[in-house]
Amino acid sequence: MKVVVASDHAGFSLKKHLVEFLEKQGFEIIDIGTDSETPVDYPDFAEKIGLAIVREQATRGVLICGSGVGASVAANKIPGVRAGLCHDTYSAHQGVEHDRMNILVLGARVIGVELAFELVKAFLAAEFTNEERHLRRLEKIAALERKYSTKD
Repeated sequence: MKVVVASDHAGFSLKKHLVEFLEKQGFEIIDIGTDSETPVDYPDFAEKIGLAIVREQATRGVLICGSGVGASVAANKIPGVRAGLCHDTYSAHQGVEHDRMNILVLGARVIGVELAFELVKAFLAAEFTNEERHLRRLEKIAALERKYSTKD
């Protein structure tokens, strides 16, 4: 599976650990930055990873900032992105199984490296169930995107 990863400066260190971990697990990684702890703005990297997902350059994405909150908000502004901020393995796999989550968002200042490894494993191992109730709910989410999208 091809996985795209991105972070701001606060998530840079955790991203480095995750890239190494995922490569050892046999995943193909697309690292779209940032490349240091020099301050950058998380919306820029949320946009990059979101576009990589909706353009099908990767199957799933992992996005990291300090708390995970801002990056999650920003990524979810891109139609077709379903980013979820997770701090437990249940949410990491259930978000894929029920909500077809395609980007896992992590807070580097909230969780440790070992928990991040567990969350990413749960997220990448999960598959969408295709159950009717979940399909119905996803269509309602898509309808909201269409209803409130602006044409700029």
